[in-house]
Amino acid sequence: MDSPPLQPISTDGIKPVTEADLHAYADHLLDPTRHVEIDAFLDAHPAERERVDDWRAQNLALRQLLDPVLSEPLPLRLPLKPAPGAGWQEWPWRSLAAGVAIAVVSTGSAWWGRGAYDGQLQRSATLAAARAGTLNGFAHRAAVAHVVYSPDVRRPVEVGADQEQALVTWLTKRMGTEVKPPDLRALGYELIGGRLLPGDKGPVAQFMFGSAKGERLTLYVTREDAGRETAFKFGQDGPVNVFYWVDKDFGYAISSGDSKQEMLRVAEAVYSQLEVRK
Repeated sequence: MDSPPLQPISTDGIKPVTEADLHAYADHLLDPTRHVEIDAFLDAHPAERERVDDWRAQNLALRQLLDPVLSEPLPLRLPLKPAPGAGWQEWPWRSLAAGVAIAVVSTGSAWWGRGAYDGQLQRSATLAAARAGTLNGFAHRAAVAHVVYSPDVRRPVEVGADQEQALVTWLTKRMGTEVKPPDLRALGYELIGGRLLPGDKGPVAQFMFGSAKGERLTLYVTREDAGRETAFKFGQDGPVNVFYWVDKDFGYAISSGDSKQEMLRVAEAVYSQLEVRK
């Protein structure tokens, strides 16, 4: 059952928290001070935290679905100039006014309707959102690889971060395309290094990161199973949580003992960096 819209809640030390605050938090639109306040509120309200995490996962799924459209060329049949006698040149202000009106109405409707139709959107995005479930395919192999290598103290990786360029060159050559680790330092994770692993149908890459708390996180990059699953998904294998997705010819799986919320934060950063590289 979907949660009812959040009524303004007053909490000690901060102004009331509204539904709009939660949506702005999920969309990274709050100023730093308000972001910290809402973060504290969500820590005290796990059910609302779960809702916000679902919205953020839904946003990731929608970006994955719609971002490629931005790179598509304009259809040849689409006129770049108005046809003679179409009336646009005679009354340009009408077209401009109509465009502004449509934009205002559409934007307002989208924002105010988001809360009203949130339950429906969450149901329709179930397959595209991160949900806990049974792991299989490359996601399961990523979890196994995490369990095998992340506890290793003496040699968790084959090539260390001090030789990052050599690591990139080696993995790129073996996988037949450029493979680079994301930069997660802003999130508190330093690159430890990486290794090449055997996959179901070819080599795969595993990058390992460590936090100041000693938590280790691995990113599994593969070309196996690519194209079969396109939604962002969340699954568990024992103590290991895995956030995984497919983007074009590659499958990505982030494995860690951290929470779904933290892994979603990392997944957003990884996905954003992958989009910049395209």
